Amino acid sequence: MARIFGIEIPNEKRIEASLPFIYGIGQPTATKILEQAGIDPNIRTGQLSEEQLVRIAQAIQSNGIAIEGDLRRERQVSLKRLTSINCYRGQRHKRGLPVRGQRTRTNARTRKGKKKTVGVKK
Repeated sequence: MARIFGIEIPNEKRIEASLPFIYGIGQPTATKILEQAGIDPNIRTGQLSEEQLVRIAQAIQSNGIAIEGDLRRERQVSLKRLTSINCYRGQRHKRGLPVRGQRTRTNARTRKGKKKTVGVKK
C-alpha cells in the first residue's frame, strides 16, 4: 500500500479514488491536488513512483489542507469552545441532540440513540 503522510491508501484503486481515504480530502480536493501535482487521475495508486507520491504530498502541504490528526484536533477544539461558552450549539452537542434545528419530537434517532420507553404509572 502507498503511504502519504503516514496514511496507507489502497493500491488497486485509481489515485483519484484513493486520495479520499485520507481524512480531510474529498473528491473535489483530490482532483485539485492531482491537477496541481501534474499526475493523471486514472493511474492506479500502485503504479505511482516515489517521486509522484512526494509531489502529491507537497501539493497537499502547499494548499494548506488540514488532514488526519490536525483536522480532528481542530474540530475537537472548536466543539470544546462551543460547549465552554455555553452557546445553544454547545448545549445541543453536550446533550447529544441535533444541532442544526431539526425536529426531535418524532425523529432524531441517530443523535438520541435507541428509543427509551417511558411508562405511565397508575
